[in-house]
Amino acid sequence: MFDIGGAELIFIVFVVLMLFGPKKIPEVAKMMSNGMQKLKNAQNEFSKEITNIKDEINQSIVDEKDKLK
Repeated sequence: MFDIGGAELIFIVFVVLMLFGPKKIPEVAKMMSNGMQKLKNAQNEFSKEITNIKDEINQSIVDEKDKLK
């Protein structure tokens, strides 16, 4: 997905360690995890709403075709 090699990953870990320090890393990781979970939930809700709207439109088309018969 991200096409990150070993050297890049080590560099990112080093930068995070320098920015936040070893004591803050678990807190930052938990915060990022919560944010990603909220984003995933929002994406799922959006997909469900789009599917519901599509189904309603398809049903109304079928109902209109039945009325014309």
